[in-house]
Amino acid sequence: MKLDIVYLNDVHGYLESHAELFYDGSNEFIENAGGYARISTLKSKMMKSNPNLLLFDGGDTFHGTLPLVESKGQAIIPLLNKMEFTAMVGHWDFAYGPKQLLHLTSQLNYPMLGINIYNEDGTLFLKPYSIIGIEDIKVAVIGICSDIIDKTMPKNFSEGLTITNGAKELPKYIKTVKEQGADIILLLSHNGFPQDMAMLATIPGIDVCLSAHTHNRLYETIKVNNTLVIQCGCHGSFLGHLQLDIQQKKIVSHNYQLIKVEESIAEDPEIKEIVTEIMLPYYNIKNTVRGKTATILHRYNTINSSADALLLAAIQFISNTEIAFSNGWRYGAPIAAGAITDWDLYNLIPMNPPVSTVELLGSEIMEMLEENLERTFSPQPLTQMGGYVKRAIGLHVNMRIENPKGNRIQQIFIGNEPLDKKKYYKTSFVTSQGVPTKYGKNRKELPVNAVTAMIEYLQINPEFNGTALNIFSLV
Repeated sequence: MKLDIVYLNDVHGYLESHAELFYDGSNEFIENAGGYARISTLKSKMMKSNPNLLLFDGGDTFHGTLPLVESKGQAIIPLLNKMEFTAMVGHWDFAYGPKQLLHLTSQLNYPMLGINIYNEDGTLFLKPYSIIGIEDIKVAVIGICSDIIDKTMPKNFSEGLTITNGAKELPKYIKTVKEQGADIILLLSHNGFPQDMAMLATIPGIDVCLSAHTHNRLYETIKVNNTLVIQCGCHGSFLGHLQLDIQQKKIVSHNYQLIKVEESIAEDPEIKEIVTEIMLPYYNIKNTVRGKTATILHRYNTINSSADALLLAAIQFISNTEIAFSNGWRYGAPIAAGAITDWDLYNLIPMNPPVSTVELLGSEIMEMLEENLERTFSPQPLTQMGGYVKRAIGLHVNMRIENPKGNRIQQIFIGNEPLDKKKYYKTSFVTSQGVPTKYGKNRKELPVNAVTAMIEYLQINPEFNGTALNIFSLV
């Protein structure tokens, strides 16, 4: 028999077609891509060829754009149920707190899975696995949610929960599902591609790993320890299609395609109607222009970001500080050269937090950045935690990625002056991911939010220079 595994991950609330970044050799360009209505069309075509199809969601689903943030994830529930997913896992889906997540998942017609999230009494917060019968075989799906939810995310994400990376639990659940007759075992994981590869290299028994979190566009399957691994970009711009040829309850061959969800694909009218209803209150802000950019603004580089250059310039401007920090978020659709709208600004930071200030010792700045670099570039994948390198303005860091923990930074300059470890620097930031609460003194929230700061900045600087801030240099 043939079994089709269809997969998308890290959609981050992008319900309809949006700007996406692509590459032509060394050049970057923008095309519109994505949208659940087109994904539904692709799925329907696949099912006509083979009804033995399972559709999976790798998480980061309930958060990322304004309609989802304002409704605390509720807006997307009818859409997800129409799509008929088989299972999902989570990360930013915890943004509204564990109770709200349980409320959301209780309305789904499929489970969120997680072997690695524990309540205070030691019981599992989520269902650990699911077993699906297809013809004469049993397919088991084991879920691992992101292990950083209680480590680097805001505290409300994980109130009352403890989260592991799932490595200790996974062998037990592989054994459990085999004892229940599973022939094919899938791992649905939001730990990240490096983490999944490291874990699977030492844990046998998984046939397919559906990886998420790190937004890798894998155009071919990766094989590790007899496990096929796929990951499908982000924002719903790509759909993974893995067809397994199963003979005598074993995978004998496979075929994989990373499908670009192009605008030329017809939209499923029923899904389009649901999306339009959700988006209707927000179309006005898509047409509210606040400024222009001469170049593409995006977050797709690990070290420096042109999109965050706009956010940080606004934070620094509104707070009148020497330095500004924000988290190295991966999500957020790119902004094409041309108009910058309110919708674009909310896509950069949909939770629209207040701008805050804090006084940081030079030594704390050094420690905070070294911690962040280790979490990003640790040679031990299972100790990597988070997105890209922390974004900053007002300083310059010379670093060596290959150096060991705590020794990557060669020198930091504030303006043209070397960092003084004993001096306090007035700093602005957004969210505890920008500057964790353990650092600094005199932490204050300003009476202005991030989006308002960007609007006010663009009023003074309507033609933004979209060059990425060259904050971190490899030396």
